[in-house]
Amino acid sequence: MDKRDKITIILKRLKKEYAGTPQTALRFSSPLELLIATILSAQTTDVLVNKVTETLFNEYRTVREFADTTPEKLAKDIRSVNFFNNKAKSINKAAKMILEKFGGNVPRTMDELITLPGVARKTANIVLSSAFGINEGIAVDTHVKRLANRLGLTKNEDPVKIENDLMPITPKKEWGNLSHLLIFHGRKICQAKKPNHQACVLYDICPSRNI
Repeated sequence: MDKRDKITIILKRLKKEYAGTPQTALRFSSPLELLIATILSAQTTDVLVNKVTETLFNEYRTVREFADTTPEKLAKDIRSVNFFNNKAKSINKAAKMILEKFGGNVPRTMDELITLPGVARKTANIVLSSAFGINEGIAVDTHVKRLANRLGLTKNEDPVKIENDLMPITPKKEWGNLSHLLIFHGRKICQAKKPNHQACVLYDICPSRNI
């Protein structure tokens, strides 16, 4: 089966399976909140991030407030997430850059977003797609990486190379959808240790089903 045809089937089936599911499990009400939540989510579950941001976004409501606090104070506020010290420094510096270089607004391009501390392509893709409806790439996290390999869409392990493999075979308007659908399917069905083949709507087109 051609990879483009396989992508078409994957999108159709997963859209039906996860109809009504929001694009991201992270809770946010603004591009700034999504940016911060995504930075916090590195090697931390979305459930924990949502718990932390419920309080955090009540205390810090503007980019100015995130910029004016200290990394030490912010670290205490997010201490339950992994690598909270580094993330606090990144968020504080990113807020200052947003004020100084982008007029207080979260930038809307890949090139600008990845200049912010703590922001690489995955984070930038999530912010662009979910906050602005802009598809500049495909966010590749551990779930997307695992499923893309299991489904025979790539043989690469590097996220950027995987992204480059997925973009040409996926309609641009579906780049954001593909990432989110694979993430939800990876969490619910195609888990790392023991995929639930019996419940998988992609079982018949998955080359790893017999492994």
